[in-house]
Amino acid sequence: MKILVTGGAGFIGSAVVRQAVRDGHQVVNLDALTYAANLENVAPVANSPAYAFVRADLRDRAALDRVFADHAPDAVMHLAAESHVDRSIDGPGDFIQTNITGTFNLLEAARAWWTQAGRPETFRFHHISTDEVYGTLGETGQFTEDTPYAPNSPYSASKAASDHLVRAWHETYGLPVLVTNCSNNYGPYHFPEKLIPVVILRALHGQPIPVYGQGLNVRDWLYVEDHADALLTVLMRGQVGRSYNIGGENERRNIDLVRTICALMDERRPRGAPHDRLITHVADRPGHDLRYAIDPTRIRTELGWRPSVTVEQGLARTVDWYLANESWWRPLLARQGVGERLGTRA
Repeated sequence: MKILVTGGAGFIGSAVVRQAVRDGHQVVNLDALTYAANLENVAPVANSPAYAFVRADLRDRAALDRVFADHAPDAVMHLAAESHVDRSIDGPGDFIQTNITGTFNLLEAARAWWTQAGRPETFRFHHISTDEVYGTLGETGQFTEDTPYAPNSPYSASKAASDHLVRAWHETYGLPVLVTNCSNNYGPYHFPEKLIPVVILRALHGQPIPVYGQGLNVRDWLYVEDHADALLTVLMRGQVGRSYNIGGENERRNIDLVRTICALMDERRPRGAPHDRLITHVADRPGHDLRYAIDPTRIRTELGWRPSVTVEQGLARTVDWYLANESWWRPLLARQGVGERLGTRA
């Protein structure tokens, strides 16, 4: 297949690009190269004849029309999004423009091309979203594909809106869509403002490791390469018009996750041990959801997919990758907002 991947220079998008090229697909990577994007993320496949890059912004409808006309993709995997909750609290406007208006523009460009091409039945528009659209759970229960939407942050609200647009374009116009909602991703190439890389790099440098509140918030952690595999599985075999929840089956409290990373750093950098002495509790994020948990029954029973990496395995791989790739993360520390406490303006 020829797959148009939006946001392919980002964290999850680049994992999809690398996996798709390895699987033998042609990939067109469309990215605006905003602050969290990095073309080094796709360096392993950048010289492949199956890979092409186009710099374009989802807010530019004319540019999107040109991409479809020039490349005639068989499928779209839409991952481009503003995704950092703290940044959405401080500046929600960018999230509205990119995640909602940008998705609308992409849907319209895809629909126009699909219609002009004779509405091929094999075309797919795969929209990648988050479990945060469902809101928060208590100490028990899991999100299913039928859980009502109840987003609590500007980020999750913008993603919920984009999910609804995609579903509406299927119901109203017949566009063949797929929707997936994933749990928290982690792994190599994770932009260093997110929790796991923050902990690794703070521990490496002997700096305070910030933990929001008491660290009791629970997340289900999904290794990014497992997620890429799941997304391509859904693209190839998922039922049109259906949504699939993708989870890592690895629930952990934030404080326990941080302590696990500190223990891994103790083994690899014993001179700085014990690294958990660096843990510093800071003011909690406004509206911080207590717990997310995914029920993966549908993707497991219908498509035969489940994660292959436990959180212990994935964290060890991730720590080792960051320790071996300073040339990748060092320049990113100078980007706007990285290393600052964001999300407090509320």
